[in-house]
Amino acid sequence: MQFENIIRQFITDGEVLTCERYGSGHINFTYYVVIENNGVKDEYILQKINTVVFKDPDLLMNNYVAVTSYLKKVIIANGGDPMRETINVIPTLDGKNFYRAENDECWRLLVFVKDNLSYDKVETPEQFRDCAEAFGNFQYILREFPAETLKETIVNFHNTPDRYNNLMKAVEADVCGRRAEVEAEIEFAKARKAFTETFETAREQGRIPLRVTHNDTKLNNILFDKHTGKAMCVIDLDTIMPGYAMNDFGDSIRFGATTAAEDEVDLSKVNFDIKLFEMYVEGFVKGCNGGLTEAEINLLPEGAIMMTLECGMRFLTDYLSGDTYFRISRPSHNIDRARNQFKLVSDMEKSIDDMRAIVAKYSK
Repeated sequence: MQFENIIRQFITDGEVLTCERYGSGHINFTYYVVIENNGVKDEYILQKINTVVFKDPDLLMNNYVAVTSYLKKVIIANGGDPMRETINVIPTLDGKNFYRAENDECWRLLVFVKDNLSYDKVETPEQFRDCAEAFGNFQYILREFPAETLKETIVNFHNTPDRYNNLMKAVEADVCGRRAEVEAEIEFAKARKAFTETFETAREQGRIPLRVTHNDTKLNNILFDKHTGKAMCVIDLDTIMPGYAMNDFGDSIRFGATTAAEDEVDLSKVNFDIKLFEMYVEGFVKGCNGGLTEAEINLLPEGAIMMTLECGMRFLTDYLSGDTYFRISRPSHNIDRARNQFKLVSDMEKSIDDMRAIVAKYSK
């Protein structure tokens, strides 16, 4: 079998029955593994870490193991099932968090979470609320974890002022000669420069803390229980690092509380859905269970706007830079995405009073 040698760096006993591609992820290469030993079949996830995106696998896996080990202890203390409610990393035979092959490929082995379901799209509003509660609970369980001990797996990933500065550099360079056609979008971003600094300023003033943040709070990063249909386990922890709770909240709103796909070109179809926003707030606040500060709660609406604006700026930056980061399927793909996100920002800004009232309603 092609991956037999890699698997044997973690487990020596048993027969490898299956090792096949698994899931819909675009970053790491993921495989489903079944090993039979004395009639018992154990299931695992084998992943090749994408070291182009994650340039320091030692740092990444130190974060990964620190957080999952902490989660495991809390889950056990709460009477839960640590084999299904968090990710379990299998160490190599020499006790390391991952295996670095001679060709410099980096591999990790995880216990497969049994009887799970995952979804790429929200199928019901209730599912969106369950997703919110799961990510809120993730914040709650990790509320006492020392976030400052974690390192950035992608430097400045959700540093919005830095994203703004990168956009301005791309505007100045204009390497593809596209600036003239996107002046309206550039001005849209410029008008919100001061807003991009909201969270960094609040942190500097001591008004909000650093948290352990997931930084990719999409629905498909939640595993649901096959039998109960309830959210069970937060996965895809590669972007675990220090950050702001409002950003995790906001990224979910950005992708979930909208009436159209991220690359819809007909902006009349792109609208902020305040009802879905309310469902997510209800679930998230419930999951956080009082674990966030008053300032963090009050800034949740700004988190939704911040993450949507940041994403739009990233799309615009990539368009001006020649589409070097995001995968595209048409020449205008990135500018279409940017305009889509900026339309959502405008909608959210118009709804900010209603958003704040909803947050206040569920945080009493």
